[in-house]
Amino acid sequence: MLNKQGNLNLGPYSDLYDLIVPKDNQFRQFKELCNDFEFIFDELKDKYCQDNGRTAIDPRVMFKYLLIKVIDNWSDVDVVEQSRYNMAYKCFLGLPPEQTEMIDPSSLTRFRRQRLQDPELMDKLISQSLKVAAEHGLIKSKSIIMDSTHTRSRANRRYPSEYLQKLGKDLRKSLYRFDESVKKDLPEKYEGEDIEKVMSYAESLVQAVSEMPLSQLPGVSKHLNLLKEAIDDIKDHFECSADSDARTGHKSEDDEFFGYKTHMAINQERLVTAAVVTSGEAADGDHMQELIDKSRANGQVVEEAIGDGAYSSNENLEECERKGVKVIAKLNANVVQGCRKDDVGFSFNKDAGMYVCPAGHMAIRKAVAKARDNVAAREVHYFDTRKCVLCKRREGCFAFNQRTKSYSVSIYSEAQERQKEFQETDEFKEKYRERYKIEAKNSDLKNNLGYDRAESYGIGCMALQGAVAIYASNLKRIVRLLSEKIGK
Repeated sequence: MLNKQGNLNLGPYSDLYDLIVPKDNQFRQFKELCNDFEFIFDELKDKYCQDNGRTAIDPRVMFKYLLIKVIDNWSDVDVVEQSRYNMAYKCFLGLPPEQTEMIDPSSLTRFRRQRLQDPELMDKLISQSLKVAAEHGLIKSKSIIMDSTHTRSRANRRYPSEYLQKLGKDLRKSLYRFDESVKKDLPEKYEGEDIEKVMSYAESLVQAVSEMPLSQLPGVSKHLNLLKEAIDDIKDHFECSADSDARTGHKSEDDEFFGYKTHMAINQERLVTAAVVTSGEAADGDHMQELIDKSRANGQVVEEAIGDGAYSSNENLEECERKGVKVIAKLNANVVQGCRKDDVGFSFNKDAGMYVCPAGHMAIRKAVAKARDNVAAREVHYFDTRKCVLCKRREGCFAFNQRTKSYSVSIYSEAQERQKEFQETDEFKEKYRERYKIEAKNSDLKNNLGYDRAESYGIGCMALQGAVAIYASNLKRIVRLLSEKIGK
């Protein structure tokens, strides 16, 4: 049961806080800025029974524990223990100075699982922080900067071949405990690393065991179902891990990670205006429009969107034009320059509408290749390979084992043509320099707020961790902006 009045009892010695905790303490400032987090009480009160059971711990207190935990990097056990002695923490939590009896750390786990499982929590917290910033006149910009940051999973990725072999051994052992004679009815073991052969062995083992009466025994069916599940997972996304939602993503050609991505937008004041948590393999550009829409819904005016080449797809350019948003993102090099390393000597014959090679041979036909990913649509011109075989200039241009010889040119859409011209202007170059700000925000989240590694399993828990970390980051930034404003 929740106290309907939602009042915190500070006790007769609460005036001590004015003597012990300075007014510029960040936790005290958080409390004043957010009106003691009344919005948390209003948001969560419907998740408590109003007329039955013992009185629950105030949800504002529980949420404040989570903020302290994130900001000062404590475990559940340590944040409760530190709050017993730290007067700044007690002041922030709204506890009497003399109180020594604290909550049980396990209450924080239950609070996260039972009260904060809201898919809209991140949007609500970001919106609330932007509202506080706007009330103090801190938001002047009308542009957002977009990027994604990765968070490694709490679980390690297992190599599919090793994992399947381990589960296969466990399944065999469970059978042998009941009847060793079944060994003759099982397929021959495969202990190599060829994933196709390992998969074939695992599937045949599942089929053989499923036809046995022993498969109905709990000790066998458990291991059989684990192997079936692993086979399905590998076929679906080629990943095996205790964290079933995590996926492999790539930071560069040679650098990969296993975990999640947080697609994020910040304004020029470096306040997060929107965020979306996905698995690690998700493409950045696919979430551009969602970030713009969420930023606007959270109270941020968006007239410009700044990002890297991942956000400059033709679809994004056209949609942003429709929404009245100017895109400050460079076109992908494959769009502007194409994929060729050397195109010297090829010329276009406007009368024939065909390209001519350096040796003077005209293409015999042409076709249009559709746009895909960050590669623009292309017009592909094909040449007669019989002439190429005999050509004196074929070295570096044509090899005898080639089946075709083609030359392609990008076909720009109207939106891409306008963007190509815009990115050469001084206005574009000046605004594009602001993109570094989101890199600093990503660094703050990872290095200061523990966002480099997931605290639990599953994308829902990752979204909750992101919501609290981003909200804490925004509060810290608001306090700093206010200090700078007062200092001026």
